[in-house]
Amino acid sequence: MTLKEVRERVNVFLHPHRENALAALRAMNVLISLTAFASLVAYYGYPLESDTAYGLIGVIKASFGFYVFHFLVRCFCDFHPIQFLKRSAFEAGLMGLLVVEGVSDIFTGEVFLGRALDPLGFESVEDWTVWLVQAYFLVVVIIELSERARTLPRFRFHPATLFISSFVFLILAGTGLLMLPEMTVAGGMGFFDALFTSTSATCVTGLMIEDAESFFTHKGHVVLMVLIKLGGLNIIAFGSLLALFARFGVGVRQHDVIEDFVNRGSILGSRGTLRRVIVWSIGIETIGAIALFLLWPGGLFDTMGDRVFNSAFLSISAFNNAGISLFAGGLADPRVSEAWLVHWTVTLLVFFGALGMVAIFDLFSRDALRDRMQNPWRQIGFPTKIALYFSLGLVGFGAIAFLILESGASGTLAGMDWTGRVTTAFFQSATRTSGFNTVEIGTIGTPMLFLLVVLMFIGASSSSTGGGIKTSTFAVVFADLIGTIRGLQHPHLFKRTIGKALRSRAWGILMFFLLFNLIGTFALTLTEPHLAAESRGFLNLFFEQVSALGTVGLSTGITSEISPTGRGILIASMIIGRVGTLTVAFAFARSVVSRNYKYPEGHTMIG
Repeated sequence: MTLKEVRERVNVFLHPHRENALAALRAMNVLISLTAFASLVAYYGYPLESDTAYGLIGVIKASFGFYVFHFLVRCFCDFHPIQFLKRSAFEAGLMGLLVVEGVSDIFTGEVFLGRALDPLGFESVEDWTVWLVQAYFLVVVIIELSERARTLPRFRFHPATLFISSFVFLILAGTGLLMLPEMTVAGGMGFFDALFTSTSATCVTGLMIEDAESFFTHKGHVVLMVLIKLGGLNIIAFGSLLALFARFGVGVRQHDVIEDFVNRGSILGSRGTLRRVIVWSIGIETIGAIALFLLWPGGLFDTMGDRVFNSAFLSISAFNNAGISLFAGGLADPRVSEAWLVHWTVTLLVFFGALGMVAIFDLFSRDALRDRMQNPWRQIGFPTKIALYFSLGLVGFGAIAFLILESGASGTLAGMDWTGRVTTAFFQSATRTSGFNTVEIGTIGTPMLFLLVVLMFIGASSSSTGGGIKTSTFAVVFADLIGTIRGLQHPHLFKRTIGKALRSRAWGILMFFLLFNLIGTFALTLTEPHLAAESRGFLNLFFEQVSALGTVGLSTGITSEISPTGRGILIASMIIGRVGTLTVAFAFARSVVSRNYKYPEGHTMIG
């Protein structure tokens, strides 16, 4: 009797109880996942006695064994196992890796990845392997929980509320992790400081009240990197998930919320958007990490592992426009302040991260390139033109202004050769969305500091990891102003008419951002009178507020001096800036019975 016949006979025999058995295994899976996750938090977050640590490792290994067993049972009970493996190819690959690691651990006492990395010169192989195994575990948990979500009842959530709640949950989870003793050198972090840091990392802002290099341990650095990556997936991933969440009753009629970040003619309708975003972002970050690994100055790191981790951390932080680095003074640190090729690599990563995934797909995806090659008359899309041309224009304008205003005897570019001046000017202009700095922002002259406020206010492009009002909003407002000056009834841009609804939406976003920044700055002047009274104090507070709401992360150096109340204002600004002002407005707006009404027209003098 063949294995196929045995499997079919067993399935037929167990068929009356098959669903109940699989349901019981699913319930056990959730319980074991939660138990193993708690064990991981305890193992990595607290200093433990050897016996306790050994017991927790045993729980984690047992959970891996259960995952493999559960997967094999599901495969065995499926009447079409080949199709099951094809549908679950990614999960099957993870299970295969867990089997290899388990067999290696049983027979050699070492995991396979550790032995594979050891010849390459990694000294902290055990720590690396632990984190990689943890990554396996987290992916498996996500897969299992996503499977379990299908059994939940249908609930109706407003998309804006769902999106904001997801960020709040991620921020609170990051706060709890950063408070664990093993995450910081001092053995702990206060709740409010951890909340601020977690918000900054999750909202990819980069404002820090502590030095990331010396304050956090390696485990803390990993938590920051994970928060940056998860937060950086942003609204495009959320838009893709709307289709998946349809089973919970989430209606796509509220797509206006999502259009705060992307345009109606974008890729939101694609079922594979989330996968594409993850694959492309990881691919770009990997290329950036390899480039940084090769370009670091010699002797900068003690071990190969440190070099790899710093390369990966900076690449992820740059592409996601987070602005957090593991150097005490940022990229202005003397160790890397003149590493010009590193600066250019970060500049490119920040630029493409701020360009947005819609534009990146339109410019570089295989289908788009093939289409333009086969049809030379076909151009890049209207949203891509706005993102690309306005981003290049803003970077060029900012770089030229920086060169002119900061090249004087007292400027930040004084004493540099032309290579350093041009590199620094383009770097600081491009990083208007990310918060990296190669010069001390507090030493920049008032005119350039004000221009940086304007550039931060405009921010990145739609569907990107950056904040601000977005280049699309700026472009539409700019076209509308030009049309008004020229007396045009139908303003246009790139030979496309800008509709009334789009213009109204752009002005709404602009006014919301202006209003939030004015309120935030006014509140900071009340909570930080000691800073407002200093020379250039008001501008510094205004700069800090715009940086927080625009999720930029640049600071004149006053973040650590701001009071807890002031930090609360910045936390609120970072969250609002991350999820979008209109998203917040939609979340708290009351629904109306009908929109099909019109009052008599009013007339008044304007100007």
